Amino acid sequence: MAKKKESKKEKSLEQTLYDTAELQRGKVAPSDYKDIALGLLFLKFISYWYDQRRAEIEKETKDESEKNRNYLLNLKTNYTSKGVFFLKKGDRWDDLKKIASSEPNLAIKIDGILQEIEKDNPSLEKVLPDVFATSEVKNDNLQQLIENFDSIKTDQVSKDTFGKIYEYFLKMFHKKSGEKGGEFFTPKSIVELLVEILEPYNGIIYDPTCGSGGMFVQSYKFLDEHKTNNKNSLSPYGIESRPDIWRICKMNLAMRGINSNNIIGPADCLTEHPLEDLRANYILANPPFKVGEWGYEKLKNDVRFAKYGTPSDSKPGGDYAFMSHMIHHLDEKNGKLGLVLDNTSMTSGGQEGIIRQKIIEDDLVDCMIALPDGLFFTVQIPACLWFITKNKDDGKSRKRTGETLFIDARTIFTPIDRKQNEFSPKQLEKIVNTYRSYIGMKGYPKYKNILGYCKILTIKDLSKFKFTLNPGKYVGHDKIIDDEPLASKMKNLLQEYSKLSKESTRIDKEISKNFKELGYEI
Repeated sequence: MAKKKESKKEKSLEQTLYDTAELQRGKVAPSDYKDIALGLLFLKFISYWYDQRRAEIEKETKDESEKNRNYLLNLKTNYTSKGVFFLKKGDRWDDLKKIASSEPNLAIKIDGILQEIEKDNPSLEKVLPDVFATSEVKNDNLQQLIENFDSIKTDQVSKDTFGKIYEYFLKMFHKKSGEKGGEFFTPKSIVELLVEILEPYNGIIYDPTCGSGGMFVQSYKFLDEHKTNNKNSLSPYGIESRPDIWRICKMNLAMRGINSNNIIGPADCLTEHPLEDLRANYILANPPFKVGEWGYEKLKNDVRFAKYGTPSDSKPGGDYAFMSHMIHHLDEKNGKLGLVLDNTSMTSGGQEGIIRQKIIEDDLVDCMIALPDGLFFTVQIPACLWFITKNKDDGKSRKRTGETLFIDARTIFTPIDRKQNEFSPKQLEKIVNTYRSYIGMKGYPKYKNILGYCKILTIKDLSKFKFTLNPGKYVGHDKIIDDEPLASKMKNLLQEYSKLSKESTRIDKEISKNFKELGYEI
């Protein structure tokens, strides 16, 4: 598995830019400031690529007449055909930088620049932020922010570094905003694991709850790391329900040269179902956990639930509604699905238990991975990864009909601070290589069950355990693992303490009564 190390210099650049940007926030609401900072970063990045392409055209047309040369330098298709956004004079980063210190209505000016860029580039329609003039950000704060971002020396950093800076800002804004787990930003460790196991080399890739687009970004990084130069081999499709996050997703992809024409929003993949005819080769998703009101009344007879049944209208039902939606959209011949779900999805009973049994009996579940705590940024959510495939006998890997691999990765993590964990490159590689050995990939050791870590079970095996899918139940333990969330543990302890306290009071009263009957007072 190819893995590039981030240099300390790049890390320092990311952190420094964010820290200095934060100093300029003042009294601006975090949601508005997020749009302001990311909007300016976006303008900085696309201006750099415009300038690079313009320099190429200047070189290509050096022998042309001045009239023809000017025409070609300002021909929009000379830029858009290369995946570069066309920017008129006055709408570029350098133009903004020149007026920043003297323009009294800087916020209004920036809104105007971004509106003009949208007009010239239809794929950015309704995408760029329009919040500068309506926010409380002051002129001097905007000026300083522009100066901070201008310190990025574009001739000294790679396009990937731009992406890392943008990704870092997304992550930090997510931590500040306290988003629910699964919304907006999926931790990098989880995304990398999903992508490395699914290996999306070519075909349609779909994320029905795409957030800021991290699944798509990592999939294209995978192509780069594996020396696949044809970015057109993947066709990204996505849906995002929140308008602000949909805009961020479109900007994130556009900034990296990834086609975002098929990223739909704001829209709900369940109730609106805008891509109902789509069949995907790869689906990667981190849907919102435990959504109670997922549209049961409207969707209980929906075609997506015809095969395995309609999930209940309870919170566990939301998890299975999203999963059923994704299974429905898998290509019947070779579709593969990797998704993040709450741990209760592996053991829930009722209607969800029936659906899970049918999915297992249909031989769709390829691999289950129990994740360590602390991977998400703002909440402690016990989570797991489901890997579902339509074909376990595709001729490309070992025939594994009727088998499921279970990996317990709860003890495999690296702490990065008091609350936050992640997978190190070696830890990530260990898990990925286990899966690749399981499917018999060429160049990997023969698979072996390992006590406390991994085990293969058959459908018949799972039937003996009511079709639950918790890896910890099957792999055995070489050490005791406490997988009960702290909040749940404390609740149970308090309940037990209350019971014992009441019993103690009852016994004390009984003893006092007995002594009193004997003529003694306590």
